[in-house]
Amino acid sequence: MAQKRQPEGGKAGSDEKRQKLPSFRAIVEKAIQLDQLQKLLEPLVRKVVKEEVESALANHLASMTQQCGKQIFPSTSRTLQLQFNNKLSLPIFTGSRIEGEDCSVITIALVDALTGQVVVSGPESSMKVEIVVLEGDFEGGEEESWTYEEFRSNIVREREGKRLLLTGEALVELNKGIGMIGELSFTDNSSWTRSRKFRLGAKVVDGYFSGTRVREARTEPFMVKDHRGELYKKHYPPSLWDEVWRLEKIGKDGAFHKRLSSENINTVKDFLTLLFMDATRLRNILGSGMSAKMWEGTVEHARTCTIGDQLHVYHPNGPTKPGVVFTVVGQVVGLISEQHLIAFDDLSDNEKKLKWL
Repeated sequence: MAQKRQPEGGKAGSDEKRQKLPSFRAIVEKAIQLDQLQKLLEPLVRKVVKEEVESALANHLASMTQQCGKQIFPSTSRTLQLQFNNKLSLPIFTGSRIEGEDCSVITIALVDALTGQVVVSGPESSMKVEIVVLEGDFEGGEEESWTYEEFRSNIVREREGKRLLLTGEALVELNKGIGMIGELSFTDNSSWTRSRKFRLGAKVVDGYFSGTRVREARTEPFMVKDHRGELYKKHYPPSLWDEVWRLEKIGKDGAFHKRLSSENINTVKDFLTLLFMDATRLRNILGSGMSAKMWEGTVEHARTCTIGDQLHVYHPNGPTKPGVVFTVVGQVVGLISEQHLIAFDDLSDNEKKLKWL
């Protein structure tokens, strides 16, 4: 029996399938090759990835450190600062010397802004400082920090046709970080400025010394009045020999001044003497035109007068009897009894009656 002949096309298709299907050996070899390639590439990839991660992390940390540094320590460079050591004596009048409280000399110090210590050595400790006039409303921000340009833009110049606003020694040379302001006065009042007040400022040229920032100083705001007002100003404290109109609420040549003068009360001493000897009479002299509040203000001002340590003793009943001790204005301070001084507040009611003898 003859065998069936396979179609030529079917045999060819079977051969093609056998050619297309890889052998198991080939698959194994391919797998081995891929595994070897992976083992070869893996450390390289790990190294590259590690380097990139480390680089990115380093950059991130550096950025954070820089940002943190800006927030906590804005600059590692040294910053110096000028400052006024004492407050000004007020009020200030044109033509009068600018002084510190209690008639003291105004001093300026150069300090390290970080430590607050006076800079006593180095070339900066002997640099020159310029005193200028500032606008009274120059605040310098919430943290009182400003740039040199901001400071300079608030410097007040003289009015057109007027003399320099400050006259005298406006340039101060530091000695071991400390400088003293000499003769210096205003030539104009402050009423024409936007705040009606001035500040004094202290600065160095361009705000820097040898590349180091020197922050400027400023005083508290104050008014400058015309000199003619000084002729009528009150004294704090008044002296015994001041004219009586130097006291609060008593105007020169005013009604109260004339009333007191008519009773021969011309000085603060006269006023105090009558106050301690007969306060009711003094109150009646001033009359109802002076309110109770005004009276209290005048008396309080008068009591600030320095009367000195001089005391007097009065023996109303003879030198062997208790004596009354009083000041130069008649204020009783005590009683001498058997060579002992008893303070007025410690006296009995009966002993206090000696005050009126």
